[in-house]
Amino acid sequence: MPRMREFGETIFAEMSALATATGSINLGQGFPDASGPEAMLDAAVEAIRTGGNQYPPGPGLPELREAVAAQRLERYGLEYDPMSEVYVTVGATEGIAASVLALAGPGDEVIVFEPYYDSYAAVIALAGAVRRPVMLRPAEGRFTFDPDELRAAVGPRTKAILVNSPHNPAGTVFTRAELEAVAGVCREHDLVAITDEVYEYLTFDGAEHIPLAALDGMRERTVSVSSAGKTFSVTGWKTGWVTAPARYVRAVQTVKQFLTYAVSAPYQRAAAYALRNELPWVRDLRASLQAKRDRLITGLEAAGFAAYRPQGTYFVQADIRPLGFSDGLELARALPAKAGVVAIPTQVFYDHAEAGAHFVRFAFCKKDEVIDEAVDRLARLA
Repeated sequence: MPRMREFGETIFAEMSALATATGSINLGQGFPDASGPEAMLDAAVEAIRTGGNQYPPGPGLPELREAVAAQRLERYGLEYDPMSEVYVTVGATEGIAASVLALAGPGDEVIVFEPYYDSYAAVIALAGAVRRPVMLRPAEGRFTFDPDELRAAVGPRTKAILVNSPHNPAGTVFTRAELEAVAGVCREHDLVAITDEVYEYLTFDGAEHIPLAALDGMRERTVSVSSAGKTFSVTGWKTGWVTAPARYVRAVQTVKQFLTYAVSAPYQRAAAYALRNELPWVRDLRASLQAKRDRLITGLEAAGFAAYRPQGTYFVQADIRPLGFSDGLELARALPAKAGVVAIPTQVFYDHAEAGAHFVRFAFCKKDEVIDEAVDRLARLA
């Protein structure tokens, strides 16, 4: 397919296969070692056993759509009609894909912050649209962007801005000031914002996740996407949702109904239960992940890496130059043989690969003993 010529096997598939083939510790792909709360898992089992195994309604089960609407209202003060402004998708990845395909067409431009999750580039290409990257650069221990560069990225064909916060892979949680800069551009140029908020609960050190839709004038022009996978440690369930004004939900539905039509009914019921009963489990998960983050960073620094402390997500960006390396892709492919550990080279998430060539991404959503063994192995690189 000409539009997809630049895309092959994803880096996640390549590196996970390498981990399996070599018996290495996989700190590349971001999936937890443990599943979510027992009561939520029991809810999924009960849904299966009581016959909830046929096609659910295409837009999603009413109980999940109502739970999502209640969560957005209670947590962020954002009011959505569960029947016309909430739509269930096969994970956030499909939600983002359906949103981009619905709202951007051939020749339209979509602004993304680089580094960006790899599916963004692929779905923009599928839409026949053009991505316009705005660089996130390290500054004062975190990754951020220059508002002037954001404004300069807007052109006459710009249709949308794709915003990911908390940000994978950089670990940044955008501040209110940063989000106001994005919102200002959207309002000035009449742009749609598509927001990836899958790590909305997983923030550390007091960092606050602020939905872009909560800013003045943004609810009516924002398509927000989230999911149960990261919040409740069930990444394999692939149960996500879109919240947006009804006209945008209808546009997303037009695309999504021909991609997968419906989402697993038992998992929808369990996700609805989890959203209604999220605390204290999620609070404890956040505290546990913050401790794991610190554990991994301590080990990485002891092994000779220069590590950035993320404000959210599952991931640490590690600068490989103090160890004498300069090409993250080359090192990531060699790490299984050198140290028995798999990481993700950050440069694959850039248009301007040279800007991220000296970073690799490590996941810390693993058991403590797995993290400890991994950093012990990485110490061989020093």
